[in-house]
Order: sequence, then C-alpha cells, then structure tokens
Amino acid sequence: MDPYAADWLNLLIRWVHLIVGIAWIGSSFYFVWLDNSLLPPARRADVDEGVGGELWAVHGGGFYHVQKFRVAPAELPSPLHWFKWEAYATWTSGFALLAVQYYANARTYMIDPAVADLAPWQAVAISVGLIVAGWIFYDQLCKRAGFGRERLVAAAIVAFVAVAAWGLSQLFAGRAMFLQIGAMLGTMMAANVLFVIIPSQRQLVRAKERGEAPDPVHGLRGKQRSVHNNYFTLPVLFVMISPHYPMTFGHPRAWLVLVAILLLAAYVRHFFNLRHRGHTVWAIPATAALGTLALAAAIAPSRPDAASAPGFERVQAIVAQRCASCHAERPTQPGFDVAPKGLMLDTPERIVAAAQRIHEQTVATRAMPIGNLTAMTDAERRALGAWVAAGAPR
Repeated sequence: MDPYAADWLNLLIRWVHLIVGIAWIGSSFYFVWLDNSLLPPARRADVDEGVGGELWAVHGGGFYHVQKFRVAPAELPSPLHWFKWEAYATWTSGFALLAVQYYANARTYMIDPAVADLAPWQAVAISVGLIVAGWIFYDQLCKRAGFGRERLVAAAIVAFVAVAAWGLSQLFAGRAMFLQIGAMLGTMMAANVLFVIIPSQRQLVRAKERGEAPDPVHGLRGKQRSVHNNYFTLPVLFVMISPHYPMTFGHPRAWLVLVAILLLAAYVRHFFNLRHRGHTVWAIPATAALGTLALAAAIAPSRPDAASAPGFERVQAIVAQRCASCHAERPTQPGFDVAPKGLMLDTPERIVAAAQRIHEQTVATRAMPIGNLTAMTDAERRALGAWVAAGAPR
C-alpha cells in the first residue's frame, strides 16, 4: 500500500478506535461508580417492589433519580437500553488497527532479529494464537473459581500476564510485546461483553418475558465480568499510549516495567472504586506509586562512558548507515514517505542538533532503529552513547 494512503487509513481507524473506546470506558466507569454509590432505598414501597439501591444526582441542569433492582422489576419497561456496541466497535477497530499497523508491517514493528529472527507470518500467528489463548485461560479461570475467590482470580491473572510478557520479550520487539499484552487484555474485555455479560442479561430478560422469576446467578455472573473489565481499563489505556514512550518498551527488562506499571494502573482503579464506596485511603496509592518509581529507578539502564567517545566521522558513518534511510529529507526505507517525527539526520549539523534524541532512542531505550531494521550493533550503540556523554563534539 502507498505509504501516504496507509497513514490516512491508520489515522482514521485510530480515530474511530478512540471515539468508541471513550464511549465504552465512559459507560464502564459510570456503571461501576453507580453500583458503588447506591444507598438503600428511602421509601418502603420501593423496597417492596424489589429495589435494592438508589441514588440522586444533579448534572446538566437537572436532577436524576436512579434505582437498581435486586434482580428485576415486576414488569419490563420499554424501551430497555443495552450497552454492547461500544465494546464491539472498540475491539473491532482495535484489531483492525493492530492488523494495519503491526500485522501488515510485522518485519518493521513486531520483529527484532536480535531478539528472535521470526518470519512475519510466524509473528502474526503467535499474536493471534495468544489473543485466543488468553481469553480461554481467563474465561476458564473465572468459571472454575466462581464468585467468591476474586483474590485468587486476580493473582492468577497477574501471574499469567507476567509470564506472557516475559515469554513475548523473548520473541517480539519491545513495542510489539507491549501492544500484544494490551490486545490480549482488550480481547478479554470485549469477549466478556459478547460471551458473558450480554448473554447473562438476555437470560434475565427472557425469564421475565416468560413470567418467571429470573435466576440471580445470571446477574452475578454479568456483574463479575463487568467489574473485571473496569480493572482492565487503565492497564489497556497505558498500553495504548506506551508507543510514544520508548523508555518503557525499549528497556532491557521491558516486561518487568510493563508488569509494574499495569499493576499500578489496576490499583489506581481499585483506589477510586474504594473511594466511591466511601473509603479514602491515600497512603496506599502513594505507596504503590513510590514503589513503582523505585522499581523503575532500580532497573534504569547504565550511562555510557564518555572517555571512550569516538570521533565524529565514526558517529556520522553509524548514523548514515543505520538511521538516515528513514530520517532524511527523502527517506529510502520502504513504507516511509517522510522522516518519522520530522527528525532528519542527513547532515552533520542535524546529527549534532539531535544528539540527545539519538541517545534516547538508540542507546537509553534501544527503540530505534525500529525493529532494528538496519541491524545496529551493541558496539555502535555504545559508541553513540559515549559520543553524546562527551558532549556530542563535532
């Protein structure tokens, strides 16, 4: 595909993904807040009608009175609003973006020959297989654990994500490893809606239509998965923005960085859920944040030795061979019609001016060359780092 057309396609799919994702996340946050904020009904008549909780709110210049039934109302109202297409559209657009950006350019975005010299079809097959396997593992875990063992479920999910992230770090480039974990979590969320939450709600509705008392287990099953989705949301959002921060996915122990930040993100959601129930515990999220920062500092890459700095001619040769095929006024690397982020490294002046960016991308995070397409060696990275540490002399 023409690079210009591919960029527009990428932009449009990404935009749709963002729009429908906001709609899905917004409804998820709202309904979990609603559940956590309900108070016992004030009127005895409401209790007798099966109302389990209620709340009053003011928004947009008006007052709202919301009630939730313990199981179901005596008669179904019409219309009855459902929340499902937001989830389906978010997953569909997300998978389309994954296919257009990563699967169609697996050699560039997924494969790092220094990690594992996979064929593009192998990388794509591993990705799709793990997306399916992740859902099967999670779904079976929830079914076998039931409703009363949520801590066990949480611990098992954390262990699964950690093992998957470590294993993927042995197969994929760091950026692709991050996105793969996000795709697996996002698939769990959408599959929860498609295979559990909506079918459970349909069971409640059908029972009422038959004039039967609905089985409360269907409501419990749907709520369990809805709460899980609520906790998955912030970790998935982090993964979505992570490609812009190569110090995360470009770290030598990127899988550990990912797991630490995902845990922090999930706990931030937990903090707000507790707060909505009336429990404010500031010390715990502060401790979690400080612990994550301490972990990041402990595993930060070492600084290069300025004493071993090469001459500028050596630096210019490395940049010309490994970087300038993309970062030039007229890139020669297939798939790039303009220099990424407008960074051009095709003259001595431009190389010196971009010294800190070169260090960040090629030495500190090893994020570039993307997918190590031009096979930059560790010795070359050390040379560039030493040159920058010496003040980037020309």
